[in-house]
Amino acid sequence: MEKKASNITVQALQRMPYYLHCLEQARDNGIKTISATSIANELKLNDVLVRKDIAAVSSTQGKPKAGFPVDELILDIIDYMGYNDKKDAIVVGAGSLGRALLGNHEFEGYGLSLVAAFDIKPELIGKEINGIPVYHISELETFCSEHRVPIGIITTPPDVAQGIADTFCRVGIMAIWNFALTRLDVPEGVLVQNENLASSLAMLSHHITK
Repeated sequence: MEKKASNITVQALQRMPYYLHCLEQARDNGIKTISATSIANELKLNDVLVRKDIAAVSSTQGKPKAGFPVDELILDIIDYMGYNDKKDAIVVGAGSLGRALLGNHEFEGYGLSLVAAFDIKPELIGKEINGIPVYHISELETFCSEHRVPIGIITTPPDVAQGIADTFCRVGIMAIWNFALTRLDVPEGVLVQNENLASSLAMLSHHITK
């Protein structure tokens, strides 16, 4: 199926994994068709919003009262999000957070294949973490150039993250998943997705101490 042309929003894209999980649960429970309202109720979202999101990616029209074919809608979302198009990624920083990411096998279901990790600790170099080889950081640029890796993940201390991002950009990495507690300066056209765990924890802490 060709992807539908759509001006789908970033927020809608971020909701797609939730829709997919909901649909997969419905399929596993033997449900053949599902309405946007049912999805909205399950996820506690506005049904008009869900209907608009689904219409942006669905290859079929939902039927009145019956809704959308579950199997087809699952395939539509997987296709639209590119989950069948496997994308290689590397992790720079094999500390506790980096190791946690390297051990997350669910990434494969979202089209992400972690192929290598990089660090500076001598005791890690040449080893494997969950079957993924760890290289010295000095090999980063050569590895990326040879393997044309499109996605780079940063789990380093903040003071070295910009240098890693600069290397990513030099070798053509166009998408960076940044877990370092710093903002990155990258050229136009390079996407940075920041994950600030400290900010999330701050919100939780503030809530329970108010």
